[in-house]
This record gives sequence, C-alpha cells and structure tokens, in this order.
Amino acid sequence: MKDKIIERFTSYVKVDTQSNEDVSSCPSTAGQLHLAQQLVEELQAIGMSDVTIDENGYVMATLPANSEKQVPTIGFLAHVDTATDFTGKDVKPQIIEAYDGSDLLLHRTLNVILSPDDFPSLHDYKGHTLITTDGTTLLGADNKAGIAEIMTAMDYLLQHPEIKHGRIRVAFTPDEEIGRGPHKFDVEAFNAQFAYTVDGGPLGELEYESFNAASAKITIKGTNIHPGTAKGKMVNSAKIAMELHSKLPVNEAPEYTEGYEGFYHLSSFHGDVEETKLSYIIRDFDKQKFNDRKNFIKQIVAELSDKYGHEQVKLELTDQYYNMKEKIEPVKEIVDIAYEAMERLGIEPKISPIRGGTDGSQLSYMGLPTPNIFTGGESFHGKYEFISIDNMVKATNVIIGIASIFEEKAV
Repeated sequence: MKDKIIERFTSYVKVDTQSNEDVSSCPSTAGQLHLAQQLVEELQAIGMSDVTIDENGYVMATLPANSEKQVPTIGFLAHVDTATDFTGKDVKPQIIEAYDGSDLLLHRTLNVILSPDDFPSLHDYKGHTLITTDGTTLLGADNKAGIAEIMTAMDYLLQHPEIKHGRIRVAFTPDEEIGRGPHKFDVEAFNAQFAYTVDGGPLGELEYESFNAASAKITIKGTNIHPGTAKGKMVNSAKIAMELHSKLPVNEAPEYTEGYEGFYHLSSFHGDVEETKLSYIIRDFDKQKFNDRKNFIKQIVAELSDKYGHEQVKLELTDQYYNMKEKIEPVKEIVDIAYEAMERLGIEPKISPIRGGTDGSQLSYMGLPTPNIFTGGESFHGKYEFISIDNMVKATNVIIGIASIFEEKAV
C-alpha cells in the first residue's frame, strides 16, 4: 500500500492544478481538467464502476456494494486544485526515508531549510517516510494526498472482497481553494446519504465545524494631481485604503487568533493615488458574530463614503460558506463512525473546528452532510509543506474502516 500511495501522490503533484479566482470558467484552470481526466483513466483501470466526468471537470465513480445488508451509500471526496497562495508549477517532490529529526535542506542554492526549530511538529515524524517540496513550490498535499488515499482505499477494497461494505461513491472536484468546489456539484447524481472530505491535516484530525465565511472586495477611487499643485485637489486612494484598514481591530487577524476566534484577513492590497483595491476574507464560527463582522465592514465603508464621496468607496460583500455543524449534528453518528474507525487503528481522534472550509461546508447545506478527516500533511500552501507517507497509509485505512463499520452497523 505504501508504494502505491507514493506512486500515485508523486504523479498527481507534478500536474499544475492551481485554481484562479479571476477566471469564471469551471474548472478555472486547464491543469485541473488534465488531472481529472487522468483520474478517470485510473478509476477505470482499477475497476471502479459508473466512472464519469462532466463538462465542469467533476469526476465521480462507484464501488458497488458487496454486502446483502441495507447499508447507507457513503461518499469520499477530495479536490484536484491547489492553493493560489504560492506557485504550484513544476513541483519536484523529494522523498526522505526514515527521517532522523534533523534539519532538511530543501534547496541548496536558495538555502531553504525545513527545520524542527521552526516547525516543532517535525519531532513527531522521526522514523517516518516524508515527502517535501524542493523549496521553490508548494507540494500540493492539499488535496492531492486525499485523492491518493481515496484511490488507494478503493483499489484495496476491490482487491479484498472479504471486506464487506455498502455502495461507495467517490468524487474529485475542482476549484475548492477559491471557494467554488461545490458550486456545480450534482448532489442528486452523486446519490449518497453521507460523505467525508479527505482534506484535513495531521494524524487524527476529525472535523465537523467550519467557519462561516465571506469575502469583501473594496474599490477606492482617487484623483491624481501633480503633487506640486495638488492642494485641495488630490484624493489619494491608497491613503483612504490605509485609513479603512486602520479602523479594523488589530488583534482580530489570522496571525493573532486561534481556536474559535474569528478574524478579518487582508489578503491583497493593490493601488496607487488613482485607484486602490483591497480584498478581505471574513471568518467566524458563531453566526451572529459573523454577521456583526460583515456589518462592521459595511459601517466603515459607509463612514468613508460619507467623508470622501459616495462614488469613491465601493464594497462587494459575498457570503462563501457557512458552519457545517448545523447540518451535521442531526446525523452525528457519521462523525462517531469515523471516530471509531480511528480508534480501532490505534489513532487518537482529535476533534477540532476547521479554521477554514472544505467542500463539505457547502455540501452539507446542499443536503449532503460531509465531515472532514485527516490526510497526514502539514504546513499547507507554501514551500515548507510536507506529508508523512506513514500517516497517509493510516488515512487510507481509516477510509476502509469507515466503509466497514457502516456495513457492520447495518441490518
């Protein structure tokens, strides 16, 4: 199993699948469709049934039931795209056998070092086989690790018919990293009662709470005049943008928050005297606090509009997804089954809120309750991203275990 996971994962990460929020098509980049088509061929090759890909790049397939019991149809999902935060082009995965706990030199020329001094969790991986970047790209474990684990679990179940299970559906989706993963997902065609995204981080993660999320895009118009004759005429949009940002609470930003604390995150700032554009993401677990945050942004924009002119400051505020806890708690048994699957394998389940979102956040509100389980990766979205193959094997076995427990509990 270990060798198959390495083979699959290293193959997937070499395909550049970064999504692009500035493109309206689905998928937003050609690389995602390329990998999706590769996955279709692989699903067919291992013997999955009902393998499909639609015009938007959504891949679905079925593992037929081998049990006579009335087992609920469950699904497993992962996304093909990688994050926009750091380049995913020309990924060169590096395999470190039997990691000894020391510094890892990722790139000699650039002197990029993955060190336990900076990433103390590396101490947990002594003896593991790790895959890292070469220090110039992200790795793409988010979420190609999930794809490799789902694919390997389905392959294993096909090769071991003695493991009884109900009907299982799998799906690989585009554009999760830009918040559009489920936008064109056909829940009715997927036809599962419950599902799991395999999109978490370190060993044991089990999540069924996510942020409520919104994006705020603010455009500020200015008036550029030669600075020698600007008195009473120049309106500096960049300064108005700085004034706007200064009105937000300093400590309510990602770098100062944890656990159930929400935040405002300035993700981009581009501008000059004539025009400045700011992009924020707004996050909170509590629905009322989430709405309060959105209203506060509106209030700031209104104040600046009154001060500088109502055509000068424009806000585009869009809800992205909501806390999936509301939809999963009524069917909490699906979380309990994942918990039991981990415990049977000697894995300590770690239930915590997702300080982010997965496709499951939106799918749960579309009628498909979908908690999230770990993949084994850490430090996603950057050059220090790494993953443990040992823990990828464990994630694969959790998928198999979930399927088996659903069958055991059925009548």
